[in-house]
Amino acid sequence: MKSKKSALLFIFVTILVDVIGIGIILPIIPDLIMELTGEGTAMAVIYGMWLTTAFAGMQFLFSPVLGEISDKFGRRPILLLALLGLSIDYLIHAWAPSITWLFLGRFLAGITGASFTVASAYIADVSTKENKAKNFGLIGAAFGLGFIIDPGVGGFFGEIDIRLPFYIAAGLTFANFLFGLFFVPSL
Repeated sequence: MKSKKSALLFIFVTILVDVIGIGIILPIIPDLIMELTGEGTAMAVIYGMWLTTAFAGMQFLFSPVLGEISDKFGRRPILLLALLGLSIDYLIHAWAPSITWLFLGRFLAGITGASFTVASAYIADVSTKENKAKNFGLIGAAFGLGFIIDPGVGGFFGEIDIRLPFYIAAGLTFANFLFGLFFVPSL
């Protein structure tokens, strides 16, 4: 029972940090793009659109891939790899010396953030018939909370330093990786 509770907490936080990865960039990306390219707001919007497209495209392509791989190797190992990759992605964003690096980061974020499929399957694996709907409600709660938290985190900490939100997101994601690694048993 305890292992299922820790698995559900792990899944909830995994989805939460995935969603934070979508929205944390929104309030700070125009300024970061302008800093990296020397372009004005209009071009920053165009770059931002392409960065968002790169992220969404990778999620579209890799969601079924990660789902299939997790069927073969297990949910927990794939989620752990995705979290580790997402932690690295946030550091790429924090250290990006050029717009090319931001694109690399958004591609990686889309691939590793495609773990929603795996997290959903994991919930199905650890849920009984009686609590399946309640447990799947965690996905909606994580999405809602993530979309509430992430623009605020990005905006608030982005005012201190434009790259600070990425360091915070990397730390949270890596902390969840460690939690999953050491406290969530394989099922």
